[in-house]
Amino acid sequence: MAILRSKQIREMNPEERRKKLSDLSLELFKEMGNVKMGRPVKNPGKIKELRRTISRMITIEKELKKEVKK
Repeated sequence: MAILRSKQIREMNPEERRKKLSDLSLELFKEMGNVKMGRPVKNPGKIKELRRTISRMITIEKELKKEVKK
């Protein structure tokens, strides 16, 4: 699973964060596609964790942009 905690995300440089966010979004897209097609889900908690991690990354990115503007 793609469990990234806030501390780990903050330690990444901006380019790493964008790359990881892109990878996680693609992974979520694939998992949701499998669900929509009716394929059996190997790990149902994975989708929830992916969504949480993506939103956590977006939130931290916005916080860091806000700090830079000040």
